[in-house]
Amino acid sequence: MSRKKWVTAKPDKELASNISSRFGIDPFAALLLVSRGITDEEKIEDFFSDEYFFGDPFELKDMDKAAARIEQALENGERIAVYGDYDADGVTSTAVLYRFFEMVGADVTYYIPDRNYEGYGLNKEAIKSLYERGVNLIVTVDNGISAINEAIYIKELGMSLVVTDHHKAGGELPQACAVVDAHRPDCPSRFKQWSGVGIVFKLVCALSGGDFEDALDSFSDIIALGTIGDIVSLTGENRALVKEGLKKINAGNNIGIDTLKSACGQADKKLSSTAVAFSLVPRINAVGRIGKAEDAFKLLISDDINEVLSISQIIEQANAQRQRFEQIIVAEAEEQISQRPEMLYDRVLVFDGLDWHGGVIGIAASRFVERFGKPCIVITSDGEEAKGSARSIDGFSMYDAINSCREMLTRFGGHTLAAGFSLKSRDIEKFRKSINEYAKMIEMPFAKVNIDCCLRPEFISSDILPVIDSFEPFGADNPQPIFGLFKLKLVSIQPVGNGKHLRLGFTRNKTNITAFKFGMTQQDFPYFPGDILDLAVRLEKNEYKGQTRVSIYIKDMRMNSTDDEKYLLSVRLYEKIRRGEAATKNEAIKALPSRKFAADVFRFIRDSGGWGADTDVLCYRLSDDGSNACKVLMSIDILCELGIFRKEGNRVVVSDTSSKVNLDDSQLMSQLKRIAGKDLEI
Repeated sequence: MSRKKWVTAKPDKELASNISSRFGIDPFAALLLVSRGITDEEKIEDFFSDEYFFGDPFELKDMDKAAARIEQALENGERIAVYGDYDADGVTSTAVLYRFFEMVGADVTYYIPDRNYEGYGLNKEAIKSLYERGVNLIVTVDNGISAINEAIYIKELGMSLVVTDHHKAGGELPQACAVVDAHRPDCPSRFKQWSGVGIVFKLVCALSGGDFEDALDSFSDIIALGTIGDIVSLTGENRALVKEGLKKINAGNNIGIDTLKSACGQADKKLSSTAVAFSLVPRINAVGRIGKAEDAFKLLISDDINEVLSISQIIEQANAQRQRFEQIIVAEAEEQISQRPEMLYDRVLVFDGLDWHGGVIGIAASRFVERFGKPCIVITSDGEEAKGSARSIDGFSMYDAINSCREMLTRFGGHTLAAGFSLKSRDIEKFRKSINEYAKMIEMPFAKVNIDCCLRPEFISSDILPVIDSFEPFGADNPQPIFGLFKLKLVSIQPVGNGKHLRLGFTRNKTNITAFKFGMTQQDFPYFPGDILDLAVRLEKNEYKGQTRVSIYIKDMRMNSTDDEKYLLSVRLYEKIRRGEAATKNEAIKALPSRKFAADVFRFIRDSGGWGADTDVLCYRLSDDGSNACKVLMSIDILCELGIFRKEGNRVVVSDTSSKVNLDDSQLMSQLKRIAGKDLEI
């Protein structure tokens, strides 16, 4: 796992104390509020309020035009088609608007394109099919903002188009009766962070004369599912939508959602937004990735228990298959890295493969971002055509990066942190170079772990759980709190879950705690009893036999003495030099290992029987705070070049040779010395 930069909030304790006294809030809750910048009266009251306020739907640009054209279609008995998308947001958007039209007696049908055969958004074949089915009005949900040519085609066929979307608008808007998208440059709406289903909610409210109570009562569970699934900001009106929707999800108002809960072992549990995100949403998405998104749509709108049970089995099978396809992509990408390790030096990592499942490449990209701490793109090709899915880190706009390469793309769209595109397979390498040239001009941020506040182990108790619960629902811009536990001594390591996870024992100031690290085997765990570590953790409720305890889950961990900033800058210097970019004399000096330094690296790895853990831990074992990570990595590369070391997957091992070598025989060593101006012995 890539080392991330830890950013620990330092909330104003005096301000927190004043907020606690003024609003009658728990002192710890007030501290969390201050750490998140929620300090004025209106924001605090809105954050904890169980009441909700929604702005006038007609403040969205063109909402009046959209409502007028739809009302005209309803009055005239025109056939309306809801044109959706295949992900959780698109499926829920389609379900809400379709159900609403059914409730008001409309002549309504729907269309959800196939991810793998049609791709995202409107396409002419689908439009023609709807025309032949007698459709007069197409209303898009969660798509349409970039459908310039398709809108013209709809007009040529004599049909009408209303676009509702939440993706970024390009320089030109489609020719439609109305284009409702808060990201339109001329849209005056105060709140912009809608999901597609959120925009549909506002449309339903507009068609109901501005009233939102009926829309919430009828659809808030489905709306919450889509809003959580699209990872939009859970602040403002989105927070209110999800709060209300979670109540309905847990009350069991929708037999499709209830059946899905049962299928993933959550039937009797009260689901939080986090649980919805990790149990229900992936299944809704899976069927759109692997099978037919229409099945998920039918699950959400059906009142037939037998149909719902049958569909839930299809969804479970699709989810299992999705996991297998994901494993294939990860394994083949690993092979690419082993064949071309230099690809990891890029600022933006681009993996491509033949016939990788197009429905899974986005998930794989997310996994690679977590692993490598960089923006990552996964592209699948059929030999002639290719499509890619991109995920980013905070501070680097993937949409802008891909937009810079638009001349070689046949299609693209998305958000700041996620985007998709299509291109010719022959242009993949050109695209890789182009997007990295763009990234070269941007001050690339570091992937971060944001810590809300520091905790002492002795303060961890079940009393803290109600405070954390009061901050629900968690999601983008209101993440589950992460707490920093510093200077803990590791005392025990115990594999659990068939060896896939670890139960770790720590102590500090005579207080003992147990924490869990998921997805880590004992073989891959780089720390030893006695090490002094820092932990970034989540605290969650664990109810067992009528007792409530706190479970501690580790999100990230590091050696206490590691300086993140120095370490990450040193690694970045290493990657710059290994990419072949021009280095200054001072940079070369920082990268150049002395003979003694290289010898120390050699002896430690030899005596350890090889090394496969992260470089920051290796720096610590060499009594370095991370400042010399570049020299450590250069030492390994130089010794590999000379045949002293060899790489076996992620491990560095000593080669079976006893011959002595001269470091100056290394081209890399000579290159660094030449730039540094060090002709003398070092």
